[in-house]
Amino acid sequence: MAPETTTDEDRVRIFDTTLRDGEQSPGCTMDEETKIQIARSLADLNVDIIEAGFPIASPGDFNAVKRIATEIRGPIIAGLARCLPEDITRAGKATALAEKRRIHVFIGTSPVHREEKLHMTVIQIIDALVRSIKQALTFTTDVEFSPEDAGRTEDDVLKQVVAAALSAGARTVNIPDTVGYCWPGEYGDKIAMVRAVADSEGGKDAIVSVHCHNDLGLAVANSIAGMQHGARQVECSINGIGERSGNASLEEIVMALRTRKDAFGLYTGIETKRLLAISQQVAHATFPIQRNKAIVGDNAFAHEAGIHQDGMLKARSTYEIMRPEDVGRDGSTLVLGKHSGMSAVADRFKQFELPYKKNDHAVFSKIFKAVADSKAMNNKYVTDDELLQDVYFPAVVKMMGTFITKVQVTDKVNGRIAVILHTKDGTQIEGVASDEEEGEIDAIMNGMRKIIPNVEIPRDGFKTGMEGKGSNATAVSTFTIQNDYAVTQSAAHKNTQTAERQALIKTFNALYATEKYKELIAEAQE
Repeated sequence: MAPETTTDEDRVRIFDTTLRDGEQSPGCTMDEETKIQIARSLADLNVDIIEAGFPIASPGDFNAVKRIATEIRGPIIAGLARCLPEDITRAGKATALAEKRRIHVFIGTSPVHREEKLHMTVIQIIDALVRSIKQALTFTTDVEFSPEDAGRTEDDVLKQVVAAALSAGARTVNIPDTVGYCWPGEYGDKIAMVRAVADSEGGKDAIVSVHCHNDLGLAVANSIAGMQHGARQVECSINGIGERSGNASLEEIVMALRTRKDAFGLYTGIETKRLLAISQQVAHATFPIQRNKAIVGDNAFAHEAGIHQDGMLKARSTYEIMRPEDVGRDGSTLVLGKHSGMSAVADRFKQFELPYKKNDHAVFSKIFKAVADSKAMNNKYVTDDELLQDVYFPAVVKMMGTFITKVQVTDKVNGRIAVILHTKDGTQIEGVASDEEEGEIDAIMNGMRKIIPNVEIPRDGFKTGMEGKGSNATAVSTFTIQNDYAVTQSAAHKNTQTAERQALIKTFNALYATEKYKELIAEAQE
């Protein structure tokens, strides 16, 4: 939606070329059904124009453009064509059933294109584009013209071809920096010059468009410079996919205008909360998004450095200029790694509703740093499960002590397995299996319930597997037990039964220590 203080003159039209220029990139070829699905998502995103393809390129491209034109409603559906009669006819046929359609014609205008590729003079190029625009107008009143490689085209030549295109009936003139050669100041001046020609030849209704490539990493910056100098259409693609280093990234442009509306005073009609979803959809069809990709990368709203995490916990605006929710992400992420401080670690304990006292910072920090450093060697971070199993519970046991020190299997009681639990204070607690079918673990659990009533092993709360082979094999047992808290711990031993017994004792001791730590904190607060 438009901000209340803006006018239609401040609205930037989003021309998405993911399905045409984006698909031309190596590794980005899409089948017809994938194109249809992405086109639907682009319509939901509320782009203004979808460049559906290059109909003359292949029967497959023609059919995809035709289906998109037939099935997608809302955006203008554009087909690309060279300034050749057969191209324009093919584009006209492909887009015939569109609710709203456009034919986008182009021809190279820079010296290298004129002399090395086309072998045409400026006059010949102007004749060709005028004929082509007039032919395109027999199919639709909405015709766009692009002087390919405008970024390297001489200013006087560019003014001539733009004036001729507008006089021939083109509604939109697009100024491509086809090889990403321009820098923002230069490109902005070029757009200002074209805007002046458009005002003279086509009137205020003529739209100047920008189309920038990223060969020098300046596609978004150049696009914004063009908009600052009068362009009101921007050609871009999801995730910035496109020839060579790609096109200007749609999500970056949209969020730059939204975030810095104070600087630009421009807006789009994009439903920004859909950006992440369509980014992931396109990535699935093409290639993965780099982690540090602006707006949609996994790291875009993730923080590991302790100073940053501390700032984020105090005020999100300290290190984020956008809300992750505004692009469709659930929220920010404080990644726990070797650079993290205890502010983020303690906050994660709080999320799990685990007792924590700031005075015990040193104990938790020492264990956390050791775990985080070990993970860093494999370029990994500490997961939530690891934070609990390898950091929190071992730290609490270290502070509160190990309660059950040994389990002794005794003679059977009435044919049922019995054990004695030895505790650190010298107490001996008997545990007896409930019936003759139950084993040692059941007997131990019954003894533990005399210490903490109602403690249980949940369904799927116990597993044992083997690591290694033959004489080197080790049994690794993992238990989860719970009452107010669910605690998981593991133990390894050559003997499977010993591994299971040790894992259960270790898990119970962690639960018991947590309960006692909670009581200690409560007493200190009284």
